[in-house]
Amino acid sequence: MATTKRTRKKNSFYAGLDIGGSTIKAMLVDGAGEQVGKIVEVRSLASQGHRKTFGQLKKALKSLCKNAKITEADVAAIGMDVPAPCSNGVIWDKANMASDWLGVNVRDTFAKVIKKPVYMTNDCNAAAFGEYLLRPWTTSGLLYAAPGTGLGGGLVLAGGMVFEGANGLAMELGDITIPFREGGKMPVDASGREGALEAWVSLVALRRQLALQLKKKKYAKHPLNDPKIPIEERAFKVRNYAEGGDALALEIFGIQARALGYALGDAASLFDPGLIVIGGGMAETKPHFRDWYIESIRSGFRERAEKCYQFSPLEPERATTTIEWAIGGDAAAAYGAAMKGRELVV
Repeated sequence: MATTKRTRKKNSFYAGLDIGGSTIKAMLVDGAGEQVGKIVEVRSLASQGHRKTFGQLKKALKSLCKNAKITEADVAAIGMDVPAPCSNGVIWDKANMASDWLGVNVRDTFAKVIKKPVYMTNDCNAAAFGEYLLRPWTTSGLLYAAPGTGLGGGLVLAGGMVFEGANGLAMELGDITIPFREGGKMPVDASGREGALEAWVSLVALRRQLALQLKKKKYAKHPLNDPKIPIEERAFKVRNYAEGGDALALEIFGIQARALGYALGDAASLFDPGLIVIGGGMAETKPHFRDWYIESIRSGFRERAEKCYQFSPLEPERATTTIEWAIGGDAAAAYGAAMKGRELVV
């Protein structure tokens, strides 16, 4: 998903622009792939149309160059990512972006505006690539899962190739079906699909799960059991309660973590990645909660994954699949995008 390659300029720099529904995180790297200066963050204005966002991208790029004391001419290429499925520069599903993002070759249009070669992928592919590069010791592939508002995924094959599929639409982990039931029924995700993993691991799922938990007698006097406050608003507070050890919140996140681990057990059968990295907002939580949450994911994985994806029959003490937290924080996608931009210029 690249534009025409050019000869790498001496002392060139490469920008990574991570476009989110609310903000853009921008990073600059040099020819050696080392970060230059600090991350720049600006509003994305994605809900106001791609042209508005282009203005914000230019603003972020200008700030990066000013901080690094270089000119925009020194930036040889740009990598950017978007929070939606995309193929060859075109967004296929607007997610939480304005409708004018659809049906437009955003990559090529922005390349004409900025007059530089541009690489574009979705945000989880970029984050997966960034996490892979931050682990130079890794010899296996890397499967990336990011629980948040929805559930995104990315896959980097051993050797460093990002697996995007025939149309750039691969690794939508939230679409995996798991045979869990709630009150005897399979819940549906935001698209109405029964049993989809995103019906269990997402903000929409958390709202439903919170409403169900609050109906239990034991939580009748819970601070979140206030019908005067919309469930959407109460749901945003659940993570803070979980970090404080609240029983209701931990019950909800325990359900989500088990479901995610269970689905990752099936994903291991398909991809045998060796390493599974958990990113998204959960990677930024307090250490004691993080430890509990990832162990709950591992428990779900052990419940579902075939034994060969857990331990080697030749070396029983060696785990064949490990699950760990992301180490790149919220900069992983911007870094991965920048490094993909760097690949355009050889």
